[in-house]
Amino acid sequence: MPTLIPAASRAMAVFEVFAREKRELSNSDMARLLQVAESSTSDLLHTLHSLGYLMRTTRTRRFYPTGRMLETVRQIAENDPLTIAAQEAAEQLGARSDESAFVGVPDPTCVKVVATQPSRLPLRYILDVGARASFHASALGKALLALLPEDEARARLARHALRPLTSHTVLDVDALMAQVAEGRGRGWWESREEGSEGVYGLAVSGWLGDQPVGLSLAGPAERMKKNQEAYLTVLRGVRNALLTDS
Repeated sequence: MPTLIPAASRAMAVFEVFAREKRELSNSDMARLLQVAESSTSDLLHTLHSLGYLMRTTRTRRFYPTGRMLETVRQIAENDPLTIAAQEAAEQLGARSDESAFVGVPDPTCVKVVATQPSRLPLRYILDVGARASFHASALGKALLALLPEDEARARLARHALRPLTSHTVLDVDALMAQVAEGRGRGWWESREEGSEGVYGLAVSGWLGDQPVGLSLAGPAERMKKNQEAYLTVLRGVRNALLTDS
């Protein structure tokens, strides 16, 4: 049975403290914030400093993270199977439809966009990688909610007040869950100008290993509706090639 390694947990906690405090910290500061003895904190900070993950400021001799962690994370992200598959999916969706394509995964209270492919058409909808979309007002959000048990989906929606983003935003949880169920029955979900005025979105969802993933096309409402069946064919094709049902 695997066991937790306290030293590893404390090392990660050091970076979480720096992220929260957003300032240089002394050994005593860190010991107080970690609630660990100063002698143990000194050994921990010295180790991270020796490995190049922390620096000491010239004037105060306090500690602060270097860019090594960021570079390490960047290299990991570049070769992350989810990132690679998501970008492949976005590129395929964009190439086959000429609309803006998005791949999203669930965060606790929203959808995180992990890959995009902007439309080549003059009038287009744009979201950057790292952007957040709402569960209640996006096709991606509804598609991902459909992968969850109903009680968990309702809990996601209840974690924060549902805000009206446009005059079309649905704020009633029962009505939203009915939309999610309807989409599950037909295999796709939509957002009819619910997140942005004039923008219509279509989405499908599935699993990449144990990661729930949503695929979406979005653009000007009139163009999206005109080409809806063709776009759904594109979404289903990419989804079936890259994702599974469970």
